[in-house]
Amino acid sequence: MNEHPSTSPAGKPTSYSRVTLSRIMTAVDVNLYGTVHGGVLMKFVDDVAGAAAARHSGGTAVTAAIDEIVFSEPVRVGDLLHAHAQVNWTGHSSMEVGVRVVAERWDSAEDEPLRVATAYLVFVSVDVGGAPRPVRPVLPETAEDERRFREAEIRRAHRLARRRAIQAHRAG
Repeated sequence: MNEHPSTSPAGKPTSYSRVTLSRIMTAVDVNLYGTVHGGVLMKFVDDVAGAAAARHSGGTAVTAAIDEIVFSEPVRVGDLLHAHAQVNWTGHSSMEVGVRVVAERWDSAEDEPLRVATAYLVFVSVDVGGAPRPVRPVLPETAEDERRFREAEIRRAHRLARRRAIQAHRAG
């Protein structure tokens, strides 16, 4: 796991940050194709991820990046969506939050919820002046939490390598 300075606040288990938001999709949410607009889903994802980040950090956390969002199934008017989020990884002031969105179809409510989107977002914990502040370490509790933590470290390494490569290209 990532080493945290001794000045960091006490760690919290992964389960502490878990949040679920639910919402029924309506006619105001649709795009020109009659399915729910991707931007509506992106806002929903950001809302639930922000709640998980704020819960874990114990204060304000702002979206720094959306590392990935995958829309795997269309969402329709009447679907009941559940967005599940948790903090997967923490650094000094940043956190990766994973989100899974599932839909209960209004016309087949007895079926298992269908995964419609997944996303990984990066948040930064900030103080009242907007400056980054230390975030408490996340403490994985299960093998699944450990897997998510390790995969978050891989995504972070790729983000940083991409940033360095682009900076080097621009300087060259």
